Amino acid sequence: MTTLLHHTETDLLIRPAQSLDREGIWRLLSPVLRKAETYALPRHWGRRQALAYWMDVEHRVYVAQTRDHEIVGTFYLHANQKGGGAHIANAGFIARSGFGAGRLMAEHALAEAVKLGFRAMQFNFVVSTNQRAIALWKSLGFRVIGTLPGAFDHPSQGYVDALVMWKDLLPPAS
Repeated sequence: MTTLLHHTETDLLIRPAQSLDREGIWRLLSPVLRKAETYALPRHWGRRQALAYWMDVEHRVYVAQTRDHEIVGTFYLHANQKGGGAHIANAGFIARSGFGAGRLMAEHALAEAVKLGFRAMQFNFVVSTNQRAIALWKSLGFRVIGTLPGAFDHPSQGYVDALVMWKDLLPPAS
């Protein structure tokens, strides 16, 4: 399913990723990995390793692209756990600033998660220094349900907390 979303003067298309999108996704992933400030992924990963992780067969991967077909955001959606925990969604997001893709992708991911039958969404490891992401998630109804003290080794700030964030998507099962 594709959805055309409008943000100010820029029309963004959020759609499932295709094999041809790998280079555009890599252009987003590479600087995030190198900075090592928001994802607990190895800094030294190259294109092959990063794309294998992001585009894992268990991930539903999406891209946000401009009218000119430039990929300015990507996210994946999958079950947070297998078996008895498979009814809780998890997702990862990367977006370039200035396009409004972050919020649009988040809203799209939440809607997709509901369509797929997930009862809630959980982020397992939101780095506490990633204030823009935390503000976005809170504005969309996520709440912090746990803090992992000193769980992330930030390249310039040392050991900082990671947050576990949660949002109910459907009423709790009885």
